[in-house]
Amino acid sequence: MKLRFIYLILAVVGFVVPYYFLISFLRVHGFDANELIRQLFANRISTFFAVDLLLASVIFILFLRREAARYSIEHWWVYLFPLFTVGLSLAFPLYLYVREGYLEE
Repeated sequence: MKLRFIYLILAVVGFVVPYYFLISFLRVHGFDANELIRQLFANRISTFFAVDLLLASVIFILFLRREAARYSIEHWWVYLFPLFTVGLSLAFPLYLYVREGYLEE
């Protein structure tokens, strides 16, 4: 199985799994941003995961810009949309999927 195909599968999983939990939250609380933030930072362990993910997202943006320039990948900013709407679990494997296509050329 090619690595590119694995990245595509991981991108799909990275979309479906987080959205399952988001939809579960929305069914109970609706679009209550205050409740979302309250629960996200409800205790030290959830804050640990939230801050870790935020820092990893910033690092991904730096990595993305550098790698896109290195491989002449146009429209690197497109990957910011999945990063900010779904999360790193979709944006990172999606970028790696596209980058593999550039590496195969």
